[in-house]
Amino acid sequence: MIKPPKLHRGDTLAIISLSWGGAGLFPHRYQTGKRQLSETFGVNVIETPHALKSPEWIYQHPQARADDLHNALRDPSIKGIVSSIGGDDSIRLLNYIDFDIIKTHPKIFIGFSDSTVMHFCFYHAGVTSFYGTSLMVGFAENQGIHQYQIDDINASLFSNNSRGQIEENQQGWTSELLDWGDPKLQEQKRTLQKNSGWRFLQGRDKVSGHLLGGCVEVLEMLKGTKLWPNVADWEDKILFLEMSEEMMPPSYLKWVLRNYAALGILNRIRGLLFGRPYHNKFWQQYDDVILMVLREENLTDLAVVSGMDFGHTCPTFSLPLGAHAEINPAEKVFSLLEAGVC
Repeated sequence: MIKPPKLHRGDTLAIISLSWGGAGLFPHRYQTGKRQLSETFGVNVIETPHALKSPEWIYQHPQARADDLHNALRDPSIKGIVSSIGGDDSIRLLNYIDFDIIKTHPKIFIGFSDSTVMHFCFYHAGVTSFYGTSLMVGFAENQGIHQYQIDDINASLFSNNSRGQIEENQQGWTSELLDWGDPKLQEQKRTLQKNSGWRFLQGRDKVSGHLLGGCVEVLEMLKGTKLWPNVADWEDKILFLEMSEEMMPPSYLKWVLRNYAALGILNRIRGLLFGRPYHNKFWQQYDDVILMVLREENLTDLAVVSGMDFGHTCPTFSLPLGAHAEINPAEKVFSLLEAGVC
C-alpha cells in the first residue's frame, strides 16, 4: 500500500461532499465543524468547489463530485481530504473515478458510512485511507470535539509512528440526535453513555492481518463491482464491519454474514471487528448472530471483537485500510502495528 504523507500544523485540508449534500442543507453545523477542525488542529480548512451545494444539486451531479475529488488530489496546496458527511449514493461515482489520480497523488482521506465506497476506491488504487469521523459528525461535535477524537486524529493523521494498543474510550459515547436545523441546539452538549467495554467474543491465539472493511450496508452495494476484492485478496485480512443508523434487524446481519461465508471470505480472514451499533441497539442479538454464523462454519477459533469505538458512534478511533493490525484475545487488546501515513 502507498501511504499518504502525514499532516502538519498549517496544512490545508479540503472538505468534500461525495454523497449527501448535508453541508449545504445545514450551513451552521458545517461552519461549526470547519471552525473546530481548524482551531483544534491548527490547519487551514477550505471547501471543494461543489461541497456546499444543495442536497438536490449534489444528487443530480455525481460527476461533479468525482471531479472535486480529482481536483483536490491534484492540487499541491491541499494535504488532506475530509468527507463532510455520509449518505447512500457514493456508488454512483464509480464510473467517474480515475484510479490513476488517486495512486499518483496519494493524500489523506477520512470519512465513514457511505464513504466506504471511496475507501475501496483508494484501496483499489493501492493507497491507504482512514475509516474515521467526518466533518459534520465528530469535528462538529456539540460544545467541542471529544478528547478521545482529538487524540485519535493527532495519532492517526499527524504522526507516522505505529499507534500500538488502541485504548477503549473511557469518557463515554453518544449517538444522541439533536436537530441540526436548530442552531441553538449546537450549544447543547450531547448526553454521554457509559462504555461497557469492548467484547472479545471468541478467539484464543494472538493474530495479525491487514485491515479491510467498512459499513455493512454500503459493502453490500460494492459486491460484484470492480472494487470488490477477489477471494484470494481476503487472505490474512482483519475484517472490520459496522452498521448504519438504519439499525438493520439482526436477521439481516445473519444473511450478510452467511454471504461472506458463501463467498469464501470468513474462512480466509484472521479476525473480525465490529463497531458499536447506532444507539447500541440490538447489540446482544448482533453478537448472537455473529457467533451463530461462525459456529455454522466451524470457525469457533476466529478472533472476534464487538462493541468497538468506530462507525456510527461518537467519539471514534480511525482504522487505516491496508495497515497491519493485531488482535490479542487473551489480553483483550487490539493494536495498530503500522501507521497509515508516511
